[in-house]
Amino acid sequence: MESLNKHKEFKSGDKATVSAAQEILSGKKKAGRLVNLLPFLGPAFIASVAYVDPGNFAANIQGGAKFGYTLLWVIVLSNLMAMLIQTLSAKLGIATGHNLAEHCRMHFPRPVSFTMWIIMEIVAMATDLAEFLGAALGFNLLLGIPLIYGGLLTAVATFLILGLERYGFRPLEAVITIMLGIISVCYLVETILDKPAWGDVLHHAFTPQFSGAESVLLATGILGATVMPHAIFLHSALTQGRIKVKNPVRLRRLFRFELIDVIIAMSVASLVNAAMLIMAASTFHKGGLTHIGTIEEAHRTLEPLLGRGAQWFFGLSLLAAGLSSSTVGTSAGQVIMQGFLKKHIPVWLRRLVTMLPSLVVIAIGLDPTRTLVLSQVMLSFGLPFAIIPLVLFTRRVDIMGILVNRRITTVLLTLIAALIVALNIYLIYQTIIGG
Repeated sequence: MESLNKHKEFKSGDKATVSAAQEILSGKKKAGRLVNLLPFLGPAFIASVAYVDPGNFAANIQGGAKFGYTLLWVIVLSNLMAMLIQTLSAKLGIATGHNLAEHCRMHFPRPVSFTMWIIMEIVAMATDLAEFLGAALGFNLLLGIPLIYGGLLTAVATFLILGLERYGFRPLEAVITIMLGIISVCYLVETILDKPAWGDVLHHAFTPQFSGAESVLLATGILGATVMPHAIFLHSALTQGRIKVKNPVRLRRLFRFELIDVIIAMSVASLVNAAMLIMAASTFHKGGLTHIGTIEEAHRTLEPLLGRGAQWFFGLSLLAAGLSSSTVGTSAGQVIMQGFLKKHIPVWLRRLVTMLPSLVVIAIGLDPTRTLVLSQVMLSFGLPFAIIPLVLFTRRVDIMGILVNRRITTVLLTLIAALIVALNIYLIYQTIIGG
């Protein structure tokens, strides 16, 4: 089975998009008009959904409720990291026609590649657990139905959304972008209602600090929820065959358009992430409700504090985040398996298998929010196994050609990988040895 984009590029619904993009890249259409950006927008919006998934809700709500605006800088720093990482992931697909998982299989020894596949499959399972639980919670909070029925509705809904892939990449991109828009509007309303202290927001957005071991745990969870390893693998697959270009001038032009796509999509995701923590800090922490530790408590407490509308917007945003990110997570799992093993299973079967752990968690009554936070910590531990290969490949001129990294880019990405590893080591020390 060919890669995700190679499989989709022959769909008739995509031909107009690809044709328009090729005309712009060749100079037949002026590229300065805003409407001419449209054929290039999409891949980063799909990847960005992973940065506003239900794991973010859990980590950010707990962080904001317990520590106020203290950890807001983690969100700002994480999103800047994510923007650079997703740019390089997209560039890898554009420059080489192969995604990150395929490069790992081609350039690493087989035992190393196989071990990385196992790790990334575990990460994908943790990701899917967060996304599936979040959507199930969204149905539960909005409709008042038992969580197990919300899980079943989530399964049906994601099957339907994934079915759009048969019509090409554009319909799925459109649906995911609409859901991202829903999440953004909901949190815009929430931010207006909770009236944050903007002076404190600005101060903590740029002042790194912690407040004990638990804040380090939550910071790691926020980092894992923001810089998502499966999204790094997915983005390179979304760009690898979407628009094929070989001419050096057109290749650079295509990368510039993709850079705009990343900046727009990741900026939206960054603002939504910040709004989550700001809402929890200005509503719960400010009101002395530092014990708010679950999504259900947050939803229930919002009504007396901000009104019924805030409660409804919160539930709707959680549902949209869960459904869209669960769909994207399944696609990422497909990319990881196909890239590392050159094997493919039907997407419905993968969706069926990966949702089983979530249904088990729901059935045995584990705390969904705590499970979400711990799943995000697991994602943070998986990040080096995505970022380090990305550094190694994008710095090589024999792989990247004219789009090879500049030295400063490689240095920055290396520092990011080192920071993530250091934060995880500190987390282990504080919570196990120090606790």
